[in-house]
Amino acid sequence: MKSSALLASAVMVAILGGHAHAAETAPTYMDQGPNWTAVTRGDFYKQDQGSKMIPLPWLQALQQPNGMPFLADHLGRYGYLANPDSPDGLPVGFTASGPAPVKIAGMTCSACHTRDITVAGTTYRVDGGPAFTDFQSFLADLDTAVSHILTDGPAFTTFANEVLAQTGANSEDATALHQEVQAWYLRYHTLVSKALPPKPWGPVRLDAVGMIFNRLTGLDLGPPPSCLIPENIHVADAPVRYPFLWNAPIQDRTQWPGFAANGNDLLALSRNLGEVYGVFGIFEPTKESWWHLLRINYLANNSANFDGLNTLETLVKKIGPPKWRWPVDPALVAAGKVVFDRPQATGGCVECHGIVKKSDPIFGNETWVTPVQNVGTDTREYDVLAWTAKTGTLDGASIPFLTAPLKATDKAFNTLALSVIGSILQYYIPIARLAVEDTRLKAIFDIKAKIAGDAKAIQLKSLPPNLRTLQGAFRAPGPKEKSLGTTTTAPGEAPVNAYESRVLEGIWAAAPYLHNGSVPTLSDLLKTAAERPVRFKIGPAYDIDKVGIAADQTKFDYTLETTDCSQPNSGDSRCGHEYGTTTLTADEKKALLEYLKTL
Repeated sequence: MKSSALLASAVMVAILGGHAHAAETAPTYMDQGPNWTAVTRGDFYKQDQGSKMIPLPWLQALQQPNGMPFLADHLGRYGYLANPDSPDGLPVGFTASGPAPVKIAGMTCSACHTRDITVAGTTYRVDGGPAFTDFQSFLADLDTAVSHILTDGPAFTTFANEVLAQTGANSEDATALHQEVQAWYLRYHTLVSKALPPKPWGPVRLDAVGMIFNRLTGLDLGPPPSCLIPENIHVADAPVRYPFLWNAPIQDRTQWPGFAANGNDLLALSRNLGEVYGVFGIFEPTKESWWHLLRINYLANNSANFDGLNTLETLVKKIGPPKWRWPVDPALVAAGKVVFDRPQATGGCVECHGIVKKSDPIFGNETWVTPVQNVGTDTREYDVLAWTAKTGTLDGASIPFLTAPLKATDKAFNTLALSVIGSILQYYIPIARLAVEDTRLKAIFDIKAKIAGDAKAIQLKSLPPNLRTLQGAFRAPGPKEKSLGTTTTAPGEAPVNAYESRVLEGIWAAAPYLHNGSVPTLSDLLKTAAERPVRFKIGPAYDIDKVGIAADQTKFDYTLETTDCSQPNSGDSRCGHEYGTTTLTADEKKALLEYLKTL
């Protein structure tokens, strides 16, 4: 009888998945500084940022092809991590916002920036680290699950009965529910069917910029009710590794190509708002009357949680780099520091990866210089940065002193910049939506007669001081170079095929390496491209000797196939960053590796 009860309990754990947290073993949390506590961690895991993916009752009612709940194992099959504190049984980084009973499920930054690694059978939690998650498989399987209930009558009946029971509706509402699901699926399927590449990104990687461009320009700027412009959606085939978050708020540039200025809360908001628009945030701007300052209402149907984004940035500031917890050789560490501090020409690292401080000229905030350089690595992301798209609702829109008017077809990058800056400007100056006549605002606004008629038009005369930093929020990347190694750019453009070089604190916990995650360990990164692994499995099992992803993995059945320097635009090239690979001796490399463990 006792064994039967245990069996029944085990079955319920398997079925309920996301609601059976108590049966799981908690990970060992890394020491990430005195400011990173259980309370801040819990807030980071569940703070809403405005992502609106799918109604929570729908997600809870969906099933996998095997009949199990879609949320079974808290989506652990995709690498997402259980969150015992979630009131809705959702994983780390998944939120449910809005009034019950129809909360809307979405994602927040910890879904992509929290990782577990395993060493000798023990699981360790690294908060702010690049997640070992298979986002593409999650997106594709969600598409399949919703498609099934729309094409299978009995499956929809089962789904509808559960959803209607949760929401307190009656059976007559099933037809309306079917229409709502169809409308949702039209937009979602249009995105994933056109954007997901035939060669999967695999765990720990995704084409983040491509998906932001696709979701924003493809789903938000077209005519209602769908707001779709399907032809704006491109195959997102430039995967990059999720970056680590510790120290991110004090970098002076962010995003792998370094196109986003950083270093104060307003610039952080512009960075994070762009991310929300890519991860199921709703934007859908509308054209406004001539008297509207911006001529566009950027907040008409905007789901972004500005307060939540500011809270998240405050939390990220508290995440310290994870401290190495295994033994190191003090003599080797000391020798490795000497190598690290050498000039770049002799195999050192400090010129690109050391801490160089500077002050923000407007706010005086201290930041760390983040060099953006071409070191011969994969160039595919620069193809994405050159994408163009129809601007739809935003055709002709501009922000005075900040952006030029958008053309009918313009760069997706420019569309994103305008969308983010316009939203922030309108959020912080609500008066931008009013006919301004208060004399106290004359320093900012210019009210003058409209050419046709006597009505008054409103123009921005100057940016308010607290918003002037937005003038440098986005730096357009330069044109794609024709040959590897050249960095010619026009005045004011960023270097081409260049990526950020960050301070290396906690770098040991951020494998795989290079911006596209094409090198499994730091030991392999100290080899020439020709000597680096051609293929390797990806997963959370960690090698603390080579420092990075272990050769043997059991979590995912995925092997990344990389290309050499003859294919630098493949998205998977392991080429580049060969500093020290031929100038350092084997002993010097060993010492440097030991030192990198301690950063």
